[in-house]
Amino acid sequence: MFAWAELAGFLIALTALTPLLGRYLTHVFAEPASGIRRWGEPLERLIYRACRVDPAREMTWRAYLAAVVIFATVSAAALMLLLCFQDRLPFNPQHNAGLAPLLAANVAISFMTTTDWQAYAGESALSYLAQMALAWQNFTAAATGIAVAGAVIRGFTRTSATTLGNFWVDLTRAIGYVLLPLSIAGALVFIAQGTPQNFAAYRTVATLEGTPQAITGGPIASQEIIKQLGVNGGGFVAANSASPNENPTPLTDLVQLLAMFAIGAGLTNAFGRFVGDVRQGWLLYAVMSLLFVAGFAGVWAPEHAGNPFVHALGIAGPNLEGKEVRFGDTASALSVTVATDTSSGAADVAYDSLMPLSVLVALVDMQVGEIIFGGAGSGLYGMLVLVLLTVFIAGLMVGRTPEYLGKKIERREITLVMIAALIPAIVTLVPTALALIPGLSSTGNGGPRGFSEILYAFTSTAANNGSALGGLNIQTDGYNWLTAVVMLAGRFGTLAVVLALAAGLARKPRNAAETAGTFRTTSPMFGALLVATAVVVTALTFIPADALGPLAEHLLLHTGHLF
Repeated sequence: MFAWAELAGFLIALTALTPLLGRYLTHVFAEPASGIRRWGEPLERLIYRACRVDPAREMTWRAYLAAVVIFATVSAAALMLLLCFQDRLPFNPQHNAGLAPLLAANVAISFMTTTDWQAYAGESALSYLAQMALAWQNFTAAATGIAVAGAVIRGFTRTSATTLGNFWVDLTRAIGYVLLPLSIAGALVFIAQGTPQNFAAYRTVATLEGTPQAITGGPIASQEIIKQLGVNGGGFVAANSASPNENPTPLTDLVQLLAMFAIGAGLTNAFGRFVGDVRQGWLLYAVMSLLFVAGFAGVWAPEHAGNPFVHALGIAGPNLEGKEVRFGDTASALSVTVATDTSSGAADVAYDSLMPLSVLVALVDMQVGEIIFGGAGSGLYGMLVLVLLTVFIAGLMVGRTPEYLGKKIERREITLVMIAALIPAIVTLVPTALALIPGLSSTGNGGPRGFSEILYAFTSTAANNGSALGGLNIQTDGYNWLTAVVMLAGRFGTLAVVLALAAGLARKPRNAAETAGTFRTTSPMFGALLVATAVVVTALTFIPADALGPLAEHLLLHTGHLF
C-alpha cells in the first residue's frame, strides 16, 4: 500500500502543477504579450537588437529547421573545443586533462540532443568550467525542444498560414521566462538541502575504516536542476542522482522527479488552451499518466518481489541490489519509471541491478516513442504524432476522412506520421544488429543480459534518454561513432518530420462545425484507442527484439540460470 500511496502523492502534486504551468506557458508564448511577458519585453527587445533578430519576421518550417540545426551545430562545436582544451582553461582545480576529440564530439552531440549519454565519469574527467558548459547546453537543448513544440502547436491553431513563428524568439522566451527562473528557484532548494555549489577543490577525508576518500564539490546544484527540469539527465558525477551530493534528501528526490515531468505535463495543458479546448490537453495528460502508472507497476512488482537466487540463500525481501537504502525499492521504481518515460535517464538506482522484467519496462518506456511526458517539448509533439495516427485508424474504422481539431488528416500527414514512427525503429534496431556482429565481447554479462545491454544502449540513445545498463564497454571508437549517429538521427530526424507536419496543418482550413459523424477526441473511447495504438505499434516493432533480451532472461532466471 505504501508504494501506491507514494505514487498517488506524486500524481496529485503533478496534477496540481499542470494547469499552473500550462497557464504560465500560454502567457509566455501567446500573442499579444500578457502576464510576465509585459515585464520582460524591454529586456527582450535589447536581446533581439544585440543579436540582430527581427522578432516580427516569422519563418517557414524549412527556415525554422535550418535555424535549429545551425544553432545546435555551433553550440556543439564550441562545447567540443572546450572539452578538448579544458586543461588550458580556468576552473579546473583537479587538473583534469582534455578529452580525446572523438569522445569530446560524442559528449557534445549527446548534450546537444538532450541525450546526455556519458561515456566517462564526470567527477574524474571534467573541469568545473566544462561542467558549467554542459549545464548551459542543457538550457539551450531543452529550450530548443520547447520552441519546436510551440511551432507545432501553431500548426494546429493556424489556418492558411505558411509560417510557424520565429525560432530565435521562441528560444529566447523558453530560456528567459521558463527554464531560467524555474532553475534558479530549484537550485536554491537544492542548496538549502545540502547540494554543493562552489568552486573548491575536492576534499580528501578518512572513512570510518581509515581509508582515504575524495569528496566532490563544484557547481552541482545549478547543474542538477536544469538537467532534470530540461529533461536532460547528465550527472555531475558518475553515480548521478544516486549520489548524496546530487540528491541528498527525500525532498530533493521528489523535486527531481516532479521537475522531469513538469514541463511535459504543463505543455499538454498549454496545448489545450491554445487550441481553444482545455479538454484536449487533459486527454493527453490522462493518457500519459495511465501509461506512466502501468510502467511503475511493471517496475515495482518484480523489484518488490525480489530475486529468487537471493531468496534461495535464505534472505527474503525485495531486490535492493544497486539501490540506495534511503530510497528503497518503491522510490527507486518510481525513479526508473519517471527517468525512462522522459529523455532524462537520471535515476537514483543502478540499472544493471534491475530484475529482467524491470529492464523490459524501461526499454518499452523508451521504445513507445518518448510520448509519456517525454522530453521538454518533444514529449508533446511525439504524442501529437501518435494522436494523428490514432485518428487515422479511427477514420478507417468508420469509413470517414479523419479529422483532428477540425483539420482533415490526409495522405501527406499520414506519410509523415509513418516516417516519424519508423525513425525510432530504424535507428535502434539497425545499430543493435551492427554492434552484435563481433558478438558480446564488449558486454559485461553473457546470454540475454548481454544482448539487453546492447539493445538498451541504442534504445536509450535513439530516444535521447541517456541511461544505460552497466557493464557495456561504450568507451570505444565503434560505440562513440554509432551512438553519435543514433543520437543525431533520433533527435533531428523526428524534429524535422514534425515541423514539416505542422507546416502542412498550418496551411489547412479549420472546420469549426462538428457533425454526428465527428469522432470526439476528448472522449474516454478515444483515450483508450490512443493507449492501444501506442502499445500495439511498440509491440509490433520491438517485442521480437525485447524477447531475446529481458523476456528470455526472465524465463531462464526461474529455471535456475543467472547471467
